[in-house]
Amino acid sequence: MWLLLLLVVFALMFLYRWYRQSLILENLTGKYVFITGCDTGFGNLLAKQLDKRGMKVLAACLTDHGAKDLKKETSSRLQTMILDVTNSKSVSSAAESVSSIVGDSGLWGLVNNAGTFNCIGPNEWHKKEDFLKDLNVNLVGMVDMTLHLLPLIRKARGRIVNVSSGLGRLAALGGGYCMSKSGVETFSDSLRREVRDFGVKVSIIEPGCFQTPLISVDVHENNLKRIWENLPTGVKDSYGQQYYDQYVKYLKALLGTANPKTFLVPNSMEHALTAVYPWTRYSPGLDSKLLCIPVSYLPTVFSDYWLRLFAPKPADKEC
Repeated sequence: MWLLLLLVVFALMFLYRWYRQSLILENLTGKYVFITGCDTGFGNLLAKQLDKRGMKVLAACLTDHGAKDLKKETSSRLQTMILDVTNSKSVSSAAESVSSIVGDSGLWGLVNNAGTFNCIGPNEWHKKEDFLKDLNVNLVGMVDMTLHLLPLIRKARGRIVNVSSGLGRLAALGGGYCMSKSGVETFSDSLRREVRDFGVKVSIIEPGCFQTPLISVDVHENNLKRIWENLPTGVKDSYGQQYYDQYVKYLKALLGTANPKTFLVPNSMEHALTAVYPWTRYSPGLDSKLLCIPVSYLPTVFSDYWLRLFAPKPADKEC
């Protein structure tokens, strides 16, 4: 009897959750959405999806080539502009252009999608400049873009969608990438609470590992090889050749199983922009849902033990 009652309660909760997330806003065709990082990847896919839905997309690309290619595949509603989120003048110029386009209606959606994945490998192997490559794009550029456009989003009582990563919750790799995505998490959380009273909603996308231009096993393996070869002799001796070889295998195992279903990420972004009740967090990809996020909630001793099972061991363990 009690088991049956429990099953009924769970079924009703599931149906309510399904119904609540299926509610989509009306009159979306007149709303403007600004997306960064639209040359390729998730931003490019999202721009095309929202354009087909009839929304007014302002797609920011890093290169002229990327902007031209996107325009060829979309309607006349979609407008492109060139943006480098690491350049404050470029961000200010883009914000002024957006303001002149949206006018008094304000900006309904900002999707901070622009990202990079350069700094990978043990922390000691990198220099300050390596960390800054990821931090400036993934975190500081996102903050700069948000601050410039927040008044327009407040005016429209709109949405902010920030792209983090499952690795922002579980730092399985050294370098600047996980650090930058963890910063996205904390900034988004504080921002969400601050702007809630203005009617603005903030969502975080925490994808797992998907097949995008950023996830290239060959590129990251070559970068890691270059970094290893340029390390001081003392550091290389402490870690040992075997550590490097094992780390390459670890990297290939992590990136080589990237999910080909890239549509899951822009689908999550679209829901965050168009749903009556957007979620605070979206975790597309089974590796994010079943690995990164659950393990991040474990006591440190357990999460550390689990990660160390797969991590290479240095030659000089006494150091």
